[in-house]
Amino acid sequence: MDLGISGRHALVCGASKGLGFGCAQALAREGVHVLLVARGAEALQAAVDKLKADPLLPQGTQVDQLAVDITTAEGRSAVFARRRDFDIVITNAGGPPPGDFRDWDREAWIKAVDANMLTPIELIKATVDGMAERGFGRIVNITSSAVKAPIDILGLSNGARSGLTGFVAGVARTSKLAGGNVTINNLLPGSFDTDRLRATMEGGAKKSGQTVDAVRELRMKSIPARRFGNPDEFGATCAFLCSAHASYITGQNVLIDGGAYPGTY
Repeated sequence: MDLGISGRHALVCGASKGLGFGCAQALAREGVHVLLVARGAEALQAAVDKLKADPLLPQGTQVDQLAVDITTAEGRSAVFARRRDFDIVITNAGGPPPGDFRDWDREAWIKAVDANMLTPIELIKATVDGMAERGFGRIVNITSSAVKAPIDILGLSNGARSGLTGFVAGVARTSKLAGGNVTINNLLPGSFDTDRLRATMEGGAKKSGQTVDAVRELRMKSIPARRFGNPDEFGATCAFLCSAHASYITGQNVLIDGGAYPGTY
């Protein structure tokens, strides 16, 4: 299927690896010019090199990079100094650390809200009006399945990402945006085979006294699909939400978790 977005310009945050890279790769393979943003310059360069060497990359597709912290005002200013108008924006920031809410002070909460709620809102604010004026825009926020099924040790993430979800539910349905072919949706990943998941399992292994392999096996058995997701399939879902064919999908929380969420709604 031709997604109808070749030649568009995309900003992809947290794009050096994992789910962010999966999204950047899927968009680039559709002929979208991508600007990859991440904090780690070395990992970001490796990601760009990989994309440029991709045999499925259409000729003429631009792959650019900027090593900044998108959660800071300075980082966002650097991005928009590079390019003002984006047709597609993928917001993504590393989740806050797990723990016991009794140990989190105000600074920990502010940091979580700033990275996982306020930063996406700032990126939305900076881009949606221009998208509406041009008659096309796609914003996808990478959040978490914990928005649907909260996890006690991920309270910082539960709170911050739920705040973003509530904000998006309102702004995505405004007539100026929805009527201007601008969509805003959230992608909620479950257990995907990424560095963050591996770190979580290592922590679980230390806490339980089990091996990492045992923790991994137990975790996979709890998922109806009996496996973890991979960044490629996550990126493909993201690319579809950014496509010309997804203009009637907005304000939605798309759960991609192998069937792990047990609810009906």
